Amino acid sequence: MGGEHHTEKFQIPDWKQYKVDGLKNLEWTRTKLADKGLKDPWLRNEVWRYQNWRGFGGEALANLARGFKWALGAMIITVAVDQVFGISKARRAAHHGGHDEHH
Repeated sequence: MGGEHHTEKFQIPDWKQYKVDGLKNLEWTRTKLADKGLKDPWLRNEVWRYQNWRGFGGEALANLARGFKWALGAMIITVAVDQVFGISKARRAAHHGGHDEHH
């Protein structure tokens, strides 16, 4: 446990690349704090959360699209297997006693 030696060095990002300017949510926070005579020196630590953020709708759409391709593939495979082996037809026949009529 824990005996692995990693040859890759972890790169720590430069803190100067994270700027509050241009990010509406953080600029709003900075302004509201300034109105009260306050300053948050750690506000730049939140920049990464908003830098490449697409908004609620964009994130929801991206997450839906990410899962949809896998769900669509699984559905196609399931339907194909069902058609090849006749699983649904066999169940229906067993449930109705071999009759296609409803009682």
